[in-house]
Order: sequence, then structure tokens, then C-alpha cells
Amino acid sequence: MNISQLAKTTGVSTDTVRYYEKQGLLQAPTRQDNGYRSYTAAHIEAIRFVRGAQSLGFSLAEIRVIVPQFAQGQLGRTDIEHQLQTKMAQIDTHIKQLQTLKKELQATFASLRCARNEPVTTAQGTAVNSGSGAGVARVRKSFAKTASATHG
Repeated sequence: MNISQLAKTTGVSTDTVRYYEKQGLLQAPTRQDNGYRSYTAAHIEAIRFVRGAQSLGFSLAEIRVIVPQFAQGQLGRTDIEHQLQTKMAQIDTHIKQLQTLKKELQATFASLRCARNEPVTTAQGTAVNSGSGAGVARVRKSFAKTASATHG
């Protein structure tokens, strides 16, 4: 099958097929006498694998590491379990970071002290440090004022 047939079968664009080839996510197809690429069922499987892994949150760089094992039929259940557990741990970490950020956003919202139609200064619009790093500037500024007042 040619590139447009492969793209249609897998639901991706021809540019995506070419990009996957260029990135090493898809084995280079054989060429016909006229120079056209000739794809096989293995290419369909490979694209579906890449798209499925992407839908589970894997980056193309992460997928690129797995593809050679998949292409050679050497990707076992243990390998898949390890990859999935690693991805779940990354997601758990990201969820915690987002929860911390949400708390900080809520604290910032609650700490707004200016009138609705007035501009906000940095001191009025930044919550205390909750651990995400966004409130650090205000904490440092407050600390600097306190330190200069006690040592000045």
C-alpha cells in the first residue's frame, strides 16, 4: 500500500507518517520501482502502537525507546508493566504538583485585597509560599523587609 492508503487506514496524515519515519518510530518502507513507498501490515501495527501509547500519555521520545523491541516482537508483558508503572508514577507526581498549584491559586484568589476595578500590586496579588514555588517571591520580599528592619 502507498503512503496515502496507510494514512487513511491508520487515521493519520501523510505528514505524520513521514515524521514517524524520520523520528525512527516507523521502519523505512521498501521502495517500488517508481520510487513510491510500499507499506505493509507491520507499518499499520506500528502506527497504531505509537498512537495508542500517545493516548496513554507517553511522549514520542519515550515511545522511541520501546519501538525497536515492539518491531522485533520482543516487547514482553514485564516490559509493558514496567513502562505503565513508570508512567503512572509520573502522573501521580504531576497530580500532586497540580493539587499544590491549585491550592496556591485558591490562596492567591483569597488574598486579593484591592478593589475589583483597581490595579493589583505584586504584594497584593501573590499568596504565601505553598511549596509550588509561585509564592516564593513574596516570602523572600517579606523576609528581606523583616531582616532589614531588625538589622537596620
